[in-house]
Amino acid sequence: MDCGYTKKANMKKNKNRAFLKWAGGKYGLIDEICQRLPEGNKLIEPFVGAGSVFLNTDFPQYILNDINPDLINLYNIVKSQSEYFIQEAEKLFCAANNQPLRFYELRKEFNQSNDVFYKSLLFLYLNRHGYNGLCRYNLSGGFNVPFGKYKAPYFPKNELYYFAEKSQKAMFTCESFQNSFARARKGNVIYSDPPYAPISLTSNFTQYAKNGFSLDEQLLLAKLAKHNADKKSVSVLISNHDTRFTRDIYSEADITSLMVSRTISQKGDQRVKVGELLALYS
Repeated sequence: MDCGYTKKANMKKNKNRAFLKWAGGKYGLIDEICQRLPEGNKLIEPFVGAGSVFLNTDFPQYILNDINPDLINLYNIVKSQSEYFIQEAEKLFCAANNQPLRFYELRKEFNQSNDVFYKSLLFLYLNRHGYNGLCRYNLSGGFNVPFGKYKAPYFPKNELYYFAEKSQKAMFTCESFQNSFARARKGNVIYSDPPYAPISLTSNFTQYAKNGFSLDEQLLLAKLAKHNADKKSVSVLISNHDTRFTRDIYSEADITSLMVSRTISQKGDQRVKVGELLALYS
């Protein structure tokens, strides 16, 4: 399959990186995902995350959703005020701000601020200076990722400019995945990258947003995918762990198995192969 309307012969050899670090990001699986994404006039992503699929496809239009309002506010600001945002954000990437005390001061300001522009600046700062690029909140909704201890955090200027340019074709939404699916019309394509089902049913979910993602929601997502394919002629591609549970709920999809390297140690130096799948409803 082609990636949107982009023919393989004309696809860029160099992949585009997201400007955010992101747990579970799809940069390493872009080729496999693009090979399986059908053509369409619009790509809808109910769980956009850092946007690697968006950045490496060429659909005429996009609807990009995430349940995290901080993330969507950031994307809208980069889209509409890219020059000023990049200019101001770069000022935060200095040696004086790459210290534990300063990091925790700015994290506190982020959690207390109601200024959307300033919070977006700090969201990028925290993402690049925090531990492993995690995005995590406590039960009160406060961002609580610790300091990352990086020698010189990278400021993603080129990646920000590319995102700003590409985002002119996108509409960003902050709503439930059910509402994102409801937006789909004939000829659209949905790529769904939900919080992954646990590898074993006794393991816990990693919570990237304040709310978790239950097994019932995993099942509902699969049902919505089948409904959109059968009743609305909307192709849906889903990423998830390859487990007995996901094989069961995606039993009516065309499933492709993948082995993906994942970091498991706190130091980030131990990687193991984990089974993942792509489930296509078309």
